[in-house]
Amino acid sequence: MPNANEDSPTALSQVQRRAVSELLRVSPVADDLARRFQDAGFRLALVGGSVRDALLGRLGNDLDFTTDARPEDVLKIIRPWADSVWDVGIAFGTVGAQKEGRVGDDVQRFEIEVTTYRSEAYDRTSRKPEVSYGDSIEDDLVRRDFTVNAMAVALPEKEFIDPHGGLEDLAARVLRTPGTPEESFSDDPLRMMRAARFAAQLDFEVAPEVVEAMTSMAARIEIVSAERVRDELNKLLLAAHPRKGLALLVDTGLAAHVLPELPALRLESDEHHRHKDVYEHSLTVLDQAIDLEQDGPDLVLRLAALLHDIGKPRTRRFEKDGRVSFHHHEVVGAKMTKKRMTALKYSNDMVKDVSRLVELHLRFHGYGTGEWTDSAVRRYVRDGGPLLDRLHKLTRSDCTTRNKRKAAALSRAYDGLEDRIAQLQEQEELDSIRPDLDGNEIQQVLGIGPGPLIGKAYAFLLDLRLENGPMERDAAVAALKEWWAAQR
Repeated sequence: MPNANEDSPTALSQVQRRAVSELLRVSPVADDLARRFQDAGFRLALVGGSVRDALLGRLGNDLDFTTDARPEDVLKIIRPWADSVWDVGIAFGTVGAQKEGRVGDDVQRFEIEVTTYRSEAYDRTSRKPEVSYGDSIEDDLVRRDFTVNAMAVALPEKEFIDPHGGLEDLAARVLRTPGTPEESFSDDPLRMMRAARFAAQLDFEVAPEVVEAMTSMAARIEIVSAERVRDELNKLLLAAHPRKGLALLVDTGLAAHVLPELPALRLESDEHHRHKDVYEHSLTVLDQAIDLEQDGPDLVLRLAALLHDIGKPRTRRFEKDGRVSFHHHEVVGAKMTKKRMTALKYSNDMVKDVSRLVELHLRFHGYGTGEWTDSAVRRYVRDGGPLLDRLHKLTRSDCTTRNKRKAAALSRAYDGLEDRIAQLQEQEELDSIRPDLDGNEIQQVLGIGPGPLIGKAYAFLLDLRLENGPMERDAAVAALKEWWAAQR
């Protein structure tokens, strides 16, 4: 295989063995498609992330190909072969397809994208890509973002193509660009965020010249649409090592343009006003929240963990006794979270959920360290609603003290709260707390029609339910009549 690293033959031979094993696994599907292109007079190669992942021994069923065939020719070749085809990306030279194929004794479904060779991707003064097709795979590879993504395997002959030393960089676990990073990032500034994302996903180091270009060109990210920035940020946050990628965004200045609330957490401290490093604390909370995930990466939880303290810079006060306070930072932070996530074009539901978790993250501490009353437990469950499980994880993650005794006490206190919730859930169906009378019953008891008074009565009964637990119907009716008399 070309471009072998003579200094680390063992590492490269391991990489090559993994690649051969992965490529043999997908060969029945990939080779079949390649022969169809070959019969039509075109070339096809596995490319980019698919080759990188094959070399890392983690190739999935999403396969990326590149070809000299133009999109209309790709459609003609792939439609009779695939189970389904979509052409939403055809304006950018990409055709997508699904295909079932046999892998050993199993039948698996493959997601396939075939993209025509590209030579230039972006107008450097516009947010919109300008597609120009290339004539060779070398032209295509040189415009790719990083050398580890600029490798290809020509099919069906399995010729390895690596003109930019991607295999060596993969073995060294380093991210470099095929050309100069300045040229690459000018073509598409989002590649700067992709560097941080790949560092987080692959746990790779970013080459010094790439970091330098990211730092000097950080402001160029503002030309990229909010949706594309959001999607890269999501991939970074859902990666195995998000702290690494986030730190790179902050250190290069990119975060100041896409998520300025994060570097703002680096509050200055002095000998008179000592306080936790809120930035490092937030990254630690994120790490600890990830450790508590049970069913795979949870974007809502990870965003809430990262952003839970973003209200602190705006609420910081130096008290007369030398302490630093951040009163109501959770309320301010929830508003800031909503504003930032809205600017990044997150869905309304996700904005609502993350903002609510930020708002609630201190609620546990507001009850003090005493015994939880039934009323307090009901209100906590009501406030958490469908986010309660995430709130549990966020609250536990927010303990980053090095004082082992204090940490153990907080953990025991939260254990106690969860025990109380479990006990009351068995008794009262806490997950669906409602007043003991519904809207129709309230109208019948009070003898009035629909209107705002029914809402007020409903709120009164709900508060009574939270305070006292379930009531017999006669007791609820009597309490409602007493409340109604006081309103008149």
